[in-house]
Amino acid sequence: MKLSALKLALLSASMATGVLATQAQAAPLTDAARAQILKAVDADAPQIQDAALKIWGFAEVGYQEVKSSALLQGQLKTAGFDVKAGVAGEPTAFVASFKNGPGPVVAILAEFDALPGLAQTADPVKTSIPGQIAGHGCGHNLFGAASVGAAVAIKDWMVKNNIKGELRVFGTPAEEGGSGKVYLVRDGLFNDVDVTLHWHPANANSAVQGVSMANISGKFRFHGVSAHAAGAPEKGRSALDGVEVMDVATNFLREHTPDKTRIHYVITAGGGAPNVVPDFAEVYYYVRHPDPAVVKDVWSRVEKAAEGAALATGTTVDKEITGGVYALLPNDTLGRVMDANLRKVGGITWTPEEVAFAKKIQTSLVNPPSVDTVKSIEPYKVELEGGGGSTDVSDISWVTPTVGLGTATFVPGSAGHSWQNVAAAGSSIGVKGAVNAAKTLALTGADLLANPDVVKKAKAELDQRRGPNFAYKAMLGDRPPALDYRKPASAGRE
Repeated sequence: MKLSALKLALLSASMATGVLATQAQAAPLTDAARAQILKAVDADAPQIQDAALKIWGFAEVGYQEVKSSALLQGQLKTAGFDVKAGVAGEPTAFVASFKNGPGPVVAILAEFDALPGLAQTADPVKTSIPGQIAGHGCGHNLFGAASVGAAVAIKDWMVKNNIKGELRVFGTPAEEGGSGKVYLVRDGLFNDVDVTLHWHPANANSAVQGVSMANISGKFRFHGVSAHAAGAPEKGRSALDGVEVMDVATNFLREHTPDKTRIHYVITAGGGAPNVVPDFAEVYYYVRHPDPAVVKDVWSRVEKAAEGAALATGTTVDKEITGGVYALLPNDTLGRVMDANLRKVGGITWTPEEVAFAKKIQTSLVNPPSVDTVKSIEPYKVELEGGGGSTDVSDISWVTPTVGLGTATFVPGSAGHSWQNVAAAGSSIGVKGAVNAAKTLALTGADLLANPDVVKKAKAELDQRRGPNFAYKAMLGDRPPALDYRKPASAGRE
């Protein structure tokens, strides 16, 4: 079996990782320092909850997170960070910085975008919110709030103990399909960052470091000629026919793509009335695979399917790549530090009311695990297989050592991007998981600021994993941010 260059690099690095991790044992923070940091997060827990629930209520989709971004920026400014907004051509992106002399530059990521079509109340039964178009089915309201809470705790610790270094919070919009972080990387905002920390809402508590899938996403817009569908059909050229022929061609393509390729699409515009031949139609595609090179190749074949469909239907087609990300590079050196701190923080204990809430949600799930799993921490490992989803954190992981964790903010057994996750993310269950994440991030950030040698080992591991002569080049090319990718399809958009 022939291995991809990415797979070979990951396997080669994994064999050396054990040595690196052994060499990189951190001089632990004192018990007094850890207690100080954890106390600071606990003191800030009401503000984490306030921000998380407000952003949950805003439910703003990618590049439209004006209120969510402003809220987090305001908290950081109040805490003494210098904030620069609107970076990398993204109005809702920001960088907040606190510097206390020379030392490591530690970054923490904060996301805050919601998902379309998931407007759900914070109730354990499926209940939509009339008039609302989106909901936090991926828990990014918790993500942003906890990351800011962690940063504030680290900053206070740095001030009280005169710890040298710089702490940055990157407010990163449009993770869900908009590739917001890619533009930050492409514009060099991570060039001088030594390590990057992130977390994600999850069903369990884990610092397992794994891979993800690279992807390219984009929209194909077909243009035809309108006509009366019964009175003069011969005069029409259906843009919807173009979309449907493209979809048929792409579905036949699936058989002839490398294993683990994923292609999915949704028709976002297809006409307004059956008796009018539609002169505009749009389809929105994703192509994924663990190897970025495979993604690029399959995407080019999807583009050929679009061109063939236009030729077959007498229409024209234009395309726009709206997103594109690398596969995530794990970092075992940092992962072990993160895992140790997660174990110090511990699992999560729910109240009887929260257990009842969770069990009610589980009645809508198939064979869910016990709710007691949120009390434990999953075994640590580095996973080089799997990774069904994609994230723009991946691009950061190719330019700076990057580490993440997940905490139990959702009900065990819930699916990602679901109404069940929206309900939990707007409840005390979600907030408790977010506070645990903030504590783990804060302890890990402090460990790295206090142990520059660990940072050096993490950088050495990154160099091994990405291989020699690596030069970052964004999957989405040199296009500006697709600020309107969540807006309704429009025939006039070229």
